[in-house]
Amino acid sequence: MTDNAILQLLQHDGRMTTAELARAISMSASSTADRVRRLTDQGVIQGYRAVVDSVALGYPLTAFIRLRMTNPAGKAFYDLLNGTPQVLEAHYITGEDCFLLKLIARSMPDLERVTAKFLTFGQVTSNLAYSSPVRDRPLPPSADEGDEASILGDQHVPMPGM
Repeated sequence: MTDNAILQLLQHDGRMTTAELARAISMSASSTADRVRRLTDQGVIQGYRAVVDSVALGYPLTAFIRLRMTNPAGKAFYDLLNGTPQVLEAHYITGEDCFLLKLIARSMPDLERVTAKFLTFGQVTSNLAYSSPVRDRPLPPSADEGDEASILGDQHVPMPGM
C-alpha cells in the first residue's frame, strides 16, 4: 500500500518534497526517499513534468485522428510522428483503423495542414473534441492491491455545461 500511496500523492502533486511525502504516508524521509528511488529505478516513475494548458499557448483545437494505413507503418511514418510537435499521443490500435492520434492545432487551416501530412500513409478520419471532461487523470492504484479507493478520494467527472 505504501508504494501506491506514494504514487497517488506524486501524481497529484509531483512537486511534493520528500519531507511532505513522508509526513503524508507516516514514514521517515529516508525510507520515503528510498522507495521513490526504487520506483524510479524500476521505471514505475518515469519522470516529472509541468501540465500546460494548450489553449493558453494558442492551440484551441484538440482533434483525434484515426488513420487506416494502406501499408505497414515504416520509418517515414514514425519520423513524421516524431517530427510533428502537434501530435501529443499516438496509439497503435485494434479494429479497422491502425493508429489513433491526439493532436492540437491553432486553427482549422492548421488542423487541415497537419492532418494532410498523414494522407500519404492511408485514410484519415478526424474528430474534433468539444471539451475534455477528463484530462490527465492519475493512474489508479496498482491492480496488485485490489480495488482499493484512491487515497485522494473519488474523482467525479462533471457533465458538460455544469
